[in-house]
Amino acid sequence: MIAVLCGGVGAARFLSGLLQVVDPGDVVAVVNTGDDTELHGLCISPDLDTITYTLSGRVNPVTGWGFAGDDFTTMQALEALGGDTWFRLGNRDLATHLYRTGRLRAGASLSEVTAELARAFGLGLVLLPMSDDPVRTVLRLADGGEVGFQDYFVRLRHSVAVRGVRFSGAEQASPAPGVLESLAAASIIVIAPSNPVVSIDPILSVPGVRALLGSRRAHVVGVSPIVAGAALKGPADRLLVELGGEATAAGVARWMAEVCGTLVIDAADSDQVPGVEACGMRCVVTPTVMGTPGIAAALARTVLSSGGPDTDRIPVAG
Repeated sequence: MIAVLCGGVGAARFLSGLLQVVDPGDVVAVVNTGDDTELHGLCISPDLDTITYTLSGRVNPVTGWGFAGDDFTTMQALEALGGDTWFRLGNRDLATHLYRTGRLRAGASLSEVTAELARAFGLGLVLLPMSDDPVRTVLRLADGGEVGFQDYFVRLRHSVAVRGVRFSGAEQASPAPGVLESLAAASIIVIAPSNPVVSIDPILSVPGVRALLGSRRAHVVGVSPIVAGAALKGPADRLLVELGGEATAAGVARWMAEVCGTLVIDAADSDQVPGVEACGMRCVVTPTVMGTPGIAAALARTVLSSGGPDTDRIPVAG
């Protein structure tokens, strides 16, 4: 079994490549919910939805999120009324949030609702939120104020400097059912190419997850989301620097060294190998920019072959 820690577009693309080469029934994806928010009375889980839409073949290929071909007439009508529309929700996307909100308010857990949506969208893998309890990413800005993740990322367009990050509710949260069990049993644990600060760290903040990964470090393989000194999407490069790190593959290695034994980096960063290895990590160099399904599948094969002796038990196609 393969467990994957996921957040956002990069993780969704990696999973799409992984599912080309292994049986979806052998994959458990543990997904960041620190980005979750409530808007217009609706419970929204952006990373869970991005992965669901991507793996079902329905994602907007231009943005990497939302539905392909969706329209925004409801947002346009709300805007005409003077409503708050900085967080754009397409009409088909709204149906997902309406369903999730109704089920949660009827007493279902986020894990249960996620499983129901995964079945409805025809997904074959197991999709797990990191926790059924609310854990929210909060960013402390350079001016001293704090904002939630979606305010930072969407409303402010991640254009403001950050001086700290905390995960509100993490200390009181519990891992969602199946999370620790899957991480303990997996032949390989993959940290997908996701923002280390606001996509992976929220998962690690849930009690028990960081310690478990640390105990299985030799079986954990990460994929660097930084290529040639920059993030392919989003503010990972700036956040790493603003929080005292470095926007390089070696900087990612230092950020994740406690829980990750192998880091896969892009061929453009081959000069970073000594820096990665100085963190006590194995370093694997291969193309990581998933511009085509074939590259995503090839990356998945490389990751699986880098995960230690137990991975030879995983049937890999091609």
